[in-house]
Amino acid sequence: MAQRDWLEKDYYKILGVAETASKEDIKKAYRKLAQRFHPDANKGDADAETRFKEISEAHAVLANDEKRAEYDEVRRFAASGGERWFGSRPGGGGNVRVNIGDLFGDGVGAGPFEDLFGFGPRAERGADAETAVHLTFEEAVSGTMVSLADGTKVRIPAGVTDGSRIKVAAKGQSGRRGGPAGDLYVRITVAPHPVFELGRNGTLSVTVPIAYPEAVLGAKVEVPTLGAPVTVKVPPGTPHGKTLRVKGKGIPRRSGGNGDLLVKLEVLIPQKLSKKEKELLEQFAAVHTDSPRAHLESLMNRPTKAS
Repeated sequence: MAQRDWLEKDYYKILGVAETASKEDIKKAYRKLAQRFHPDANKGDADAETRFKEISEAHAVLANDEKRAEYDEVRRFAASGGERWFGSRPGGGGNVRVNIGDLFGDGVGAGPFEDLFGFGPRAERGADAETAVHLTFEEAVSGTMVSLADGTKVRIPAGVTDGSRIKVAAKGQSGRRGGPAGDLYVRITVAPHPVFELGRNGTLSVTVPIAYPEAVLGAKVEVPTLGAPVTVKVPPGTPHGKTLRVKGKGIPRRSGGNGDLLVKLEVLIPQKLSKKEKELLEQFAAVHTDSPRAHLESLMNRPTKAS
């Protein structure tokens, strides 16, 4: 987006924020509007697509400190009437006046404003842009190809997690004066799975309930994976929340191979007991004399100070 176009577009108004808005406020406003007008949620709606591009354009400028300062300066210059007085040109001479037309030149070569201060047109890289893509859990695990609103196709690698960003080189905002285009960043959101959870580096997590006797005595428990189930060995005396690792049963990693399956064990305490079960537990309690609170006894047996 050329500076000349900045005069016609109020990026603060497009995002619905004040000119004094913080970067965090700008980020929040962009995310809210991008979600509302994203082409995936407004298929066939040309107005929504145009609005989404405007929002992305505004965010690309205002989220970049250098671009935002430049944008603000251009708009202040225009608001002052498009003219300013500057000091002597290099090498002598009196004060000179520059108007807004001089500032931008004719778009072909160096404008009078650039000649005045002794520098010619410089190629400038375009601003980066960002868009969002929503994937199913299965698409995130297996990888997929998605088409963006502008027709760009992006290959999503297997094993991406919620919140990941994919960089697409040279698909951002156009450069100025022959400069290269910026990059496009595709932010990934992944729909949750009812059982599994994606982790970093190819890890896949699943919570598996086990009965109290299985935790105490140990057991072999069958656990689901994205393929065939596997059997894991629960060691005797396993505490609630212990995590077991099953090598290579996670999802594909970008570096190759599969990550691990993390099995979090959840010890279930029975809420209702039969008469027989209660009798057996009472017998167990009678012979099991180790106290789980032994480390606290010294604190509880201290004499209290008289008030």
